[in-house]
Amino acid sequence: MLWIEKYRPATFDAIVGQDAIVSRMRSFASTRTVPHMVLSGPHGTGKSSAVECLARGLYGETALENTTIIPTDELFSRGKAFLESDPRYSHIFRRDQGLLSNIKGVIRWYAALRPLDADFRLMVFEESQSLSREVQHALRRTMERFSPTSRFILITTSPAALIPAISSRCMPLAFAPISSDQITLALSATLAQERGVDQACGTDLCELIANAAHGDLRRAIMLLQVVEQIGEPFDLTRTAQTETGMMASSAFGAIRQGDIVTAQRRLESLISEYGMNAREVLRELRGVMRREWSDPRIAVMLGDTDHLIGHCNNEYIQLNALAVRIQTEVFHDACRGQGPTAL
Repeated sequence: MLWIEKYRPATFDAIVGQDAIVSRMRSFASTRTVPHMVLSGPHGTGKSSAVECLARGLYGETALENTTIIPTDELFSRGKAFLESDPRYSHIFRRDQGLLSNIKGVIRWYAALRPLDADFRLMVFEESQSLSREVQHALRRTMERFSPTSRFILITTSPAALIPAISSRCMPLAFAPISSDQITLALSATLAQERGVDQACGTDLCELIANAAHGDLRRAIMLLQVVEQIGEPFDLTRTAQTETGMMASSAFGAIRQGDIVTAQRRLESLISEYGMNAREVLRELRGVMRREWSDPRIAVMLGDTDHLIGHCNNEYIQLNALAVRIQTEVFHDACRGQGPTAL
């Protein structure tokens, strides 16, 4: 069994590193006054687990019956075939209608369901940044119509992808990356349970994994399970390297060679194809910089871009500008051997 499922938080107390948000959501559950919400933040920070804990706090044994979870990313990636084959949606699916019409129909159908022994039900949209603008506008109208009997919760890694008409109707709750110290403690406790000892263990190993996880507790637990089950020495850095990390490294290589167009396309693909937000892209670039380059100017540029992203509406423009700036100010003389030194 995967440890990420075995040790998935079942109560608010088990959620790590999100004390302020947990306190607020626990209050929602106890008072049964739940607003529409947008839960944003990096992967592996507890967004979906917090919603599950909220549902259990509100409904108890009827949590599943009063909660509808719509996997929007899978809906848009697999399309009508997914709707037709999944028993949750096959009875609503209409062959003679397009994908968007079917998705709107699914949302309306579930929003119209009466809650079971409760005042309202929860409508949860995972990876909601995948929702097209047309569907979001339809969702806004559905929220207005069914607010008395449904509460809408949108989970996303990129809140900028949501239209203002949606975000203005929801309470924003931002989940921060989990600190390395908190991840280390959680991993140590997990390892102690798996090994059947009474106290935390494997601190050095857990610290290495926590640093490699970059605030993603789910990823850290997966790495810990791999290390524990393999049971022999191996390169943790190589194992922790993701496909997105390799794409970021490739973008850096294109910048160094002066191929800005290719670099920009690779950075944009991290958002459009891999579902990352701009800050996650910067995190991957920062990891490449630490591994491969020794130039403080790049660190300053990444920090400047991080600040700008927090005050703009177009992430693509800022990332494209970052690529041009790095090439112009750092790698311009690389072809003549005067650029930064690779580690």
